[in-house]
Amino acid sequence: MLIDSTLVLSDQQALTASAASEHIIDQTAAADAHHRLVAVAQTDEDFAGLTSLKISLQTDKSNTFGQAKELLSATFVLADLKKGKPLFKMVLPSGALRYIRGYYTVSGTATAGKISLFITDDTDM
Repeated sequence: MLIDSTLVLSDQQALTASAASEHIIDQTAAADAHHRLVAVAQTDEDFAGLTSLKISLQTDKSNTFGQAKELLSATFVLADLKKGKPLFKMVLPSGALRYIRGYYTVSGTATAGKISLFITDDTDM
């Protein structure tokens, strides 16, 4: 699968506390896709310590995300957060505003774990 670097939200981002993705997508600058877009999340390092991790895809008209709207989300327990495990491949719903980011909500006390999150064309899946 080819991944457009302008559509990467997190690339092996370490998570030990709730945080936004390392990058945001400005849809006016991102590559134009002619197919459905899919959000993909995968675990790059085993997680430890936490009880669950919620992965959300948020959108806003501003890159400060002061009024972020959730497009989609999924919650995973520690047993699901193992290195190399794909977590989800979800079709990006309509209604996205100009900016998109990932947001990770950690429950419990995380001591390790890395994640990658990106958007891709569904023809690559």
